[in-house]
Amino acid sequence: MDLHADDHREIRDAVRRLCAEFPGSYWQALDRERAYPQEFVAALTKAGFLSVLIPEVYGGSGLGLGAAIAILEEIHRAGCNGGACHAQMYTMGTVLKHGSDEQKRRYLPLIASGELRLQAFGVTEPTAGTDTTRITTFARREGDKYIVNGQKIWISRAEHSDLMVLLVRTTPRNEVTKPTDGMSVLLVDMREAVGNGLTVRPIRTMLNHATTELFFDNLEVPVANLVGVEGEGFRYILSGMNAERILIASECIGDGRFFIDKATAYAKERTVFGRAIGSNQGVQFPIARAHVQVTAAAEVVAKAARMYDQGISCGTEANMAKMLASEASWYSADMCIQTHGGFGFAEEYDVERKFRETRLYQVAPISTNLILSHVATHTLGLPKSF
Repeated sequence: MDLHADDHREIRDAVRRLCAEFPGSYWQALDRERAYPQEFVAALTKAGFLSVLIPEVYGGSGLGLGAAIAILEEIHRAGCNGGACHAQMYTMGTVLKHGSDEQKRRYLPLIASGELRLQAFGVTEPTAGTDTTRITTFARREGDKYIVNGQKIWISRAEHSDLMVLLVRTTPRNEVTKPTDGMSVLLVDMREAVGNGLTVRPIRTMLNHATTELFFDNLEVPVANLVGVEGEGFRYILSGMNAERILIASECIGDGRFFIDKATAYAKERTVFGRAIGSNQGVQFPIARAHVQVTAAAEVVAKAARMYDQGISCGTEANMAKMLASEASWYSADMCIQTHGGFGFAEEYDVERKFRETRLYQVAPISTNLILSHVATHTLGLPKSF
């Protein structure tokens, strides 16, 4: 029995019903073509699942992160993939928390209704990686506009987003007191930018994730699209990063439970040497261990979500939740392949697709080693290594 099965039961039931309309064959076809799940995203939007974190005054549900993690967990447990649109949930938080009243009134209702898609989060760069303070994409102010030049990489859903939250430098790193100073957040209208200073180049990867590389060549962005105060953008995106890590951790919990469900059902049905393979402890124990690991990780994810909703600083908890959940889902994925044997590699079982998808989350949005470094230095007080 799932420890948190009663949390947001109505939401969970509704998500399961919606996901039942998008079976494995739907995802298999998309995977072969590396195509974006337009119909699935539209259905989630229409049902209001992607606007749960937007306040009611702007057309959303006004619910907390607990509801959002329930939605994404169930999506992934059903064999679907929320990676195509999960940023629609948390990316708007930068505007909600730090945007002007005019920006909130202008954008949030349209994001809530699905008329505008804010799914792109432009932070990572080829030469900076996770060392965000070393980004070099620069926005130079000229009158009532910024001129943006630079490059971003691993920017997912850029081709399927109307707006992008873009982190840029407005003051060079060598001219600021702290490395985190001098960065600003701009809202980029992708519909106007592409072909007018912004080039989007898709990157084909081992999974169907719609990620891209972006090139900025004198892209003009109105100063009115500056979020908050110039130079304070790094602080603005931190809370969004915590939400992202918690939500992705919930997807890993869903993946883990998908693999456990699949392996358990197969181990009961598959007969070898005259009996179900699930009667062998060599098959039972890895499935049971996966269940233990996923259940424990889910507790940490739920704790991080509660802290976030209560406004309690949760950077360490968000990181730990993401690490534990991603490792539990990866163990579960490997176990599920092993339980299925050769059939685990067959497209029709969906195991190999989900195996590829869940592997991503030990690398993105932050790698396991950087999480360990954060815990070592911020929680345990060990000396920094970089």
